[in-house]
Amino acid sequence: MVGNLLLRGMLAGLIAGILVFAFAHTFGEPLVDAAIAFEEASAKAAGEAAEPEIVSRATQAGLGLFIGVMAYSIAVGGLFSLAFAFLHGRLGSLSPRGTSAVIAIAAFVAIVLVPGIKYPANPPAVGNPDTIGVRTELFFLMIVVSLASLIAAVALSRRLAGRFGLWNGAIIAGFAYLVFIGAVLYLLPPINEVPENFSAMVLWRFRTTTLGMHAILWAALGLVFGALAERRLAVKGGQRGRPAKAFH
Repeated sequence: MVGNLLLRGMLAGLIAGILVFAFAHTFGEPLVDAAIAFEEASAKAAGEAAEPEIVSRATQAGLGLFIGVMAYSIAVGGLFSLAFAFLHGRLGSLSPRGTSAVIAIAAFVAIVLVPGIKYPANPPAVGNPDTIGVRTELFFLMIVVSLASLIAAVALSRRLAGRFGLWNGAIIAGFAYLVFIGAVLYLLPPINEVPENFSAMVLWRFRTTTLGMHAILWAALGLVFGALAERRLAVKGGQRGRPAKAFH
């Protein structure tokens, strides 16, 4: 069954990737062009030579973006299906669609929303090239901490459910998650490398567009995979429930 769910997860990732690419190409790429234009103008004003273009901008915004988005979405879809296979039946009486929706919402919060509060996405021309290693490490550290904290909160919720009830246990565990994440967000060092004359509107729109891309990805995965998984599990349950045919 895991193999069938894995294929469905990759298919859901494929569908989600097409939607994300369409959104990113329509709304995100113009903002990248504006950021690149700012970067080139700043370099020209400083008397710096323009860097050679190894891959054309048209290829980056078209085929390159498509391949990158599709590869990422299909891979995430596969991982999503494995998480579903592990959690289905362990989250109370949730249906396959309900389980898929809960996983999608939790992943969006832990992997996208929480890390993005501390270290939001930046367009080209924003960020010091000398600190890219440190910034990348801090961002992935935030993802790992947020995801591990969410898993711990779910485990705590299940443990508290027997004593305080399902809803009260979930509320207590959720509050503990928020308190811990708040402390982590406060303790981790901030990063602010936005140039003073960079367009605030471009920066804001780029960050909201990036958030929108992730929202589309996880929403599509939760909805499409939930429907596919429910159909698969319903067929399997129906086959198990059929009486054996008599041999003549």
